[in-house]
Amino acid sequence: MEQPERRWGEIGPLGVRWLEWTTQELRAGARSSFVVVADNVGSAAWYPSGDRGIYAAYHWLDSRGNPIVWGGQFSHLRHPVPPGEQTQIELDVTGPMPPGRYRLAVDLVAEGRCWFAEVGNEPLEFDVEVLHRLRERSLAVAVRPGPEERRAETLAALAGQDEPLGEEGKAEAVAHLAAGCVPAPDWSRRILDAHDEGYAAVGGSVEPDGRRHARRGLRATLAPWAPGRGRNPSFAHPLLCPSIVAGEEPAWLEDVAGLPAASPPPPAIFDGRIRLRYRP
Repeated sequence: MEQPERRWGEIGPLGVRWLEWTTQELRAGARSSFVVVADNVGSAAWYPSGDRGIYAAYHWLDSRGNPIVWGGQFSHLRHPVPPGEQTQIELDVTGPMPPGRYRLAVDLVAEGRCWFAEVGNEPLEFDVEVLHRLRERSLAVAVRPGPEERRAETLAALAGQDEPLGEEGKAEAVAHLAAGCVPAPDWSRRILDAHDEGYAAVGGSVEPDGRRHARRGLRATLAPWAPGRGRNPSFAHPLLCPSIVAGEEPAWLEDVAGLPAASPPPPAIFDGRIRLRYRP
């Protein structure tokens, strides 16, 4: 994108000219950073904080220029920038979801006043190919110790998954199960689909086993995680037996009916179609 040359103050107090930028690989739902160089061609200094602070932020647009994400993360300037001086800005960016081709629009914003684009400046815009969250579709499972019979049931179900499981420490995501959890055959595929879309944490439904161990009290305890619900990125409860992308750390909570429970890192989703049966 080319911008016309401007003299200092020509556009008014708030003026920017974008000089150069570098980009990194960006994956759906994942954090990354871009470095941009901006020239203060306005008559007012840019301050990194305070009542008149200036910040860098961004919008994600579709191919027609419609906003998908408006006003992403705000990034601080490193130091005050007087009129006529340039500065390098490290812009913290989170990839949009799902993966695909988007247009990134970078702009400066005057705290509590306006975006620079609203007072006559051109934002910095360029196309970005946002990749799948996972570099490869690989899921490992950590199964807690438990009675050998229950662990055997869990391991047998894991061996029959639609998508084979990988080794913990090498896989792109790790799911956490208790002995006695029996995942449906499409469990691994649905988890990997959600991670690939961009979710850092994925949890599904849990149904007490239909045999004598399915006591009424257990069903009541697990009612919020009952199957039959759709996808919910605003799920009001912890995720049970969650799968977490490598490099992300959930806040582990007290177990629920003996099942691992976590307050997940964003973005996270509950999907009732990801099904486990559970014999405690």
